[in-house]
Amino acid sequence: MSFSGDVKTELCRIPLNRRCCAQAEAYGVLLYCNTFSAREIRVMTESEAFAKRLPPLLKKAFRITFDRLPDGEGKYIFSIMDRDKLAAVHQTFGSDLGALALHLNFAVLEESCCRTSFLRGAFLAGGSVTDPRKGYHLELATTHQSVSRELEALMREMELEPKAAQRKGNSVIYFKQSDRIEDFLTSIGAPVSAMEVMNAKLEKDIRGSVNRRVNCDAANLDKAVEAAMVQLEAIRRLEERGRLALLPDKLKETAALRLAHPEDTLSQLAERCDPPITKSALNHRLRKLVELGREEG
Repeated sequence: MSFSGDVKTELCRIPLNRRCCAQAEAYGVLLYCNTFSAREIRVMTESEAFAKRLPPLLKKAFRITFDRLPDGEGKYIFSIMDRDKLAAVHQTFGSDLGALALHLNFAVLEESCCRTSFLRGAFLAGGSVTDPRKGYHLELATTHQSVSRELEALMREMELEPKAAQRKGNSVIYFKQSDRIEDFLTSIGAPVSAMEVMNAKLEKDIRGSVNRRVNCDAANLDKAVEAAMVQLEAIRRLEERGRLALLPDKLKETAALRLAHPEDTLSQLAERCDPPITKSALNHRLRKLVELGREEG
C-alpha cells in the first residue's frame, strides 16, 4: 500500500460520532470527489478503507443510501442519481441544483471540529501525499475553482499556509514543506502518519550530516596526503643536494620521521618526536623544510 493509502486508512479509523461532523466530512468528500452536480454524485476510490467508510458516512450525514455500490475490488465506484436524494444533499449545504458553480458554505464549517472533518473528507476524496522517504508533497485537487480558492482562504485562517496552482483543469492546493505536511496531517486526524513524515525527515537530516562529515573527512585526508607529498619531495631534494645533513637536529629529526612514516598525520608524527612535541610545533618544522626544499628547486 502507498503512503497515501496508509494515511487514508488511518483517517478512516476515526469514528463517526457527531452528525454535524459527518455532514462536514461528507461535504469535503462531495466537493473533492469525481462528480457532484445536479444530476449525479459519483465517488471513485482505490482505498478499501475509504470505500468501507462511505456508506455509513452518507447514512450518518443525510440518512440516505447510495444508488450504486461497488461490484468488485480495485476501483470502488459509488453513485447517486435519484433526484430526491440529490436535492436533500444540496439543500443540506444550501446549494442550488441549477447553480453553475459550487461555493463553500462557511456556515456549515463554523465549529473547529467540523472544519477538521471537512478537510479530512476533502483529503479522502481528492487528496494525495508522497512517501516522505522520497519527497515532500501533499495536495488536494478539485474541478471546482471557487471551492479551491475559498478552501485556501479557510486553511490560511487555520494557519496551515498552503500554496495553490492550476493543473489540467483542476484547482490544486498543496504543501511541499515537511513541517506543513505534518501540521496538516495532524490537524485532520492522522498523527501517526505525521510522525512518519517527521521520522523520514530526521533520517534524511542524519544521513545528510553523516555524508557531509564523510566528505569533509575525505577532503581533509586529501589535503593531508597532498601536504605529505610536498614535504617528502622537499626533504628528498634537500637530501640530494647534501643540505639535509647540515640542518639543525630538530629539522633532521622531523625529516627522518616524515621519510619513515609518510602516511602519519601531524598528530601521530608529533608523538614520535623525542621528546613528543605539539602538532603546531611539528607543522612549523615541516613548513621550514618545505621552504628550504623550494630554495633548492
